[in-house]
Amino acid sequence: MRSRLFITILLAIFLSSCGGKKNDVGLDLIHNTQTIDGQGSGEKMPSIKFDRDTHDFGNLTANENVCYSFHFTNVGKSDLLIGGCSATCGCTIADYPHERIAPGADGYIKVSFKSAGMNGRQVKEVTVLTNGDPAQVKLRIMAEVRGF
Repeated sequence: MRSRLFITILLAIFLSSCGGKKNDVGLDLIHNTQTIDGQGSGEKMPSIKFDRDTHDFGNLTANENVCYSFHFTNVGKSDLLIGGCSATCGCTIADYPHERIAPGADGYIKVSFKSAGMNGRQVKEVTVLTNGDPAQVKLRIMAEVRGF
């Protein structure tokens, strides 16, 4: 219960501090056990499935900016909403679709990484919050940063 409240507070702070697009649907749907259509949980839930959840950028030089787009599909039976993406540090930013994703439709979460001021092996996570099953998915990026 505490971790869910903590994540909700962090998500609210993150979304209010960014000047990007705003989701047109309230975050209460993301933490609701029912689908967006109010049909209840179970087999009618949306479900997000990524082709892969890890990407290794390999060797980078300090101050290099790189991006990778994680491909996903809504394999569930109702509309999928992504309520937000939170990263483990400010060097990693995720851009995600703010519209509803119909069953069978797909999309991308673009993760950008800035290696400024870093050296050595870097592993960063982005937590994706959805109204589906699973409600949270962790995406991971890695890089070996040299030349700081």
